[in-house]
Amino acid sequence: MKIALVHDYLTQRGGAERVFELLCKQFPDADIFTSIYSPKTTIDLSDRIVYTTDLQRIPGSAKYFRLLAPLYFEAFRRLDFSSYDLIISSTSSFAKAVRKRPEAKHICFCHNVTRFLWDTKTYLREYGKYRKFYPALEKIFQYMRKIDLGFSQEPDIYIANSTTVGDRIQRIYNRPAFVVNYPIDISKFIFSNQKDNFFLVSSRLLSYKRVDSIVEAFNWLGLPLIIAGDGPERQQLEAKALSNVQFLGYVSDAERTYLMSKARAVIVAALEDYGLVPIEANASGTPVLAFGAGGVLDSQVPGVTGLFFNRQTPDAIQSAVLNFKTIDWDYERIRNHVLSNFTEEVFFKKVEKIVSGAFDGQQSQIF
Repeated sequence: MKIALVHDYLTQRGGAERVFELLCKQFPDADIFTSIYSPKTTIDLSDRIVYTTDLQRIPGSAKYFRLLAPLYFEAFRRLDFSSYDLIISSTSSFAKAVRKRPEAKHICFCHNVTRFLWDTKTYLREYGKYRKFYPALEKIFQYMRKIDLGFSQEPDIYIANSTTVGDRIQRIYNRPAFVVNYPIDISKFIFSNQKDNFFLVSSRLLSYKRVDSIVEAFNWLGLPLIIAGDGPERQQLEAKALSNVQFLGYVSDAERTYLMSKARAVIVAALEDYGLVPIEANASGTPVLAFGAGGVLDSQVPGVTGLFFNRQTPDAIQSAVLNFKTIDWDYERIRNHVLSNFTEEVFFKKVEKIVSGAFDGQQSQIF
């Protein structure tokens, strides 16, 4: 079977790129395609050949890749996949548009619907430098939404990383999706059943992460809180924090791993489509206190691996922490939950079933 792996663009190293890296390792003989490739700033593909689109030749395309949004769909359409039996796309936007021959199969790992088209205002809050162009962008995006809906029908099968994303694919693209939770590399995390007297936040300091609510809650609680991570909200957060709240800024992977293993709990107040931090904490044997919406509904078992709070407010977080302290947590059970559900082995067993089902017509009986 001749396989092609396709990703939107390989210009950065985020969660979607790490999943694509796993796919490349799992299918070592597959050909790799993307729109723009910047090997210095993205995942390590070793000596694998990466085929790109015409956009690669535009000066500055790797740095200003977001500005090329109206050009990606047609760039992917021009790629020739006529010789491939299986196309696996990894996309949050454009790669789902690739063409295939009728008897071939296209399985799409859809990390999200195209956010800048379907949740434009939220997207522009994260990329504020583009906000002033909103009136002009909205006219372009209205046209692009129609194109996106059309190309959303190209894949034969969708795979979503969470129930939240699967529901979004169904609602916007009117396509069902298999939910296969993305894995972590379990070997990178240290299990410990000996916890120190601090709570941990591991996050970029962005407004939607709602770290401000966590800081206010711990100002009232007076319990030790360590915040690992940096971002534009740091100065404002430090100004309101009391002495029991410590900001570490950027930490190395080794230090972050150690903190994860020794924290009493990791606290997540953001609404995430999926979110790997809660799973990484559990892999360390550490329970999670999380806002009970989005991806954590797939990854957490209340009372076993962590607790939910139902509002992103200081008082809701305070109540969750006080409730947390009354529970005798089984750290080994927390770790075992990850081993049973979120390893690469578990992930690819499900993927293999989907691939096999795509070719034998048994998709409805996969899980």
